[in-house]
Amino acid sequence: MNKDKKELGAELAYAAFDEVPTPKADAKEIIGLVKTSGRITGYRLSDGITVSKEEGVAMAKTGDIKGVGVAHRKDSEYLKSLPDGTENNNLGNLPSVSG
Repeated sequence: MNKDKKELGAELAYAAFDEVPTPKADAKEIIGLVKTSGRITGYRLSDGITVSKEEGVAMAKTGDIKGVGVAHRKDSEYLKSLPDGTENNNLGNLPSVSG
């Protein structure tokens, strides 16, 4: 793939976000997903704490979670992985954990 196509792909991927907050130096990573009936209802963070989907969105907006941006579907906000060229760290590929 030539550079122009890669850059266009990255621009299109970022266009799907409402916000891409700048993470703080001590920002946490999402390491697991809490799901209820197949839907994401929360996130397990790298410090072991589990937060609700809404708390995760609020934390990401203030720079407390890295590697994600905020998007929305209808009137619900959610987190999406920032495109970085690798698939294994995408939120959809993370393990499900109990809340």
